[in-house]
Amino acid sequence: MFSLSLQFVLGLMYANAGEWLMHKYILHGLGKNRHSFWAYHWHEHHAVCFKNAMLDPGYQSLKLTDWNTQTKELAVLAGIVALHVPLFILFPFFTATVYASLLLYYYKHRKAHLDRDWAKRHLRWHYEHHLGNSDANWCVTWPWFDYLMGTRIKSKAFE
Repeated sequence: MFSLSLQFVLGLMYANAGEWLMHKYILHGLGKNRHSFWAYHWHEHHAVCFKNAMLDPGYQSLKLTDWNTQTKELAVLAGIVALHVPLFILFPFFTATVYASLLLYYYKHRKAHLDRDWAKRHLRWHYEHHLGNSDANWCVTWPWFDYLMGTRIKSKAFE
């Protein structure tokens, strides 16, 4: 069994890599197809954020009866949680770290789209993804994997 500290570090890296991969290849790759389930990200979320300078009013309140960007995102996150349940038996600290990362992702992503000044200060890479280069800066929680993959592109317009 992996040590707890190794499980923690691997869980953080795995979650960040998953965030990058999901955002780049699923939410943007498949999401640009209007007939895809993932179209909500590109055709709803990005369009609204561009129109409202980063703000997405769909995050203001949570109504599970509304099938909007926020509830679709929560459904995807719940699916990720469910997929990782079997890993909890073998690697409990790794899995708990992934779950904590998902919660942190949701908190930061939601806050960024409710408070643009907070996003500009604390999630500059995500702010720049929405208002600068939407084909870069795929990470939300931390830009680690963007740096690793060479996709953290700072926008001169926001300096």
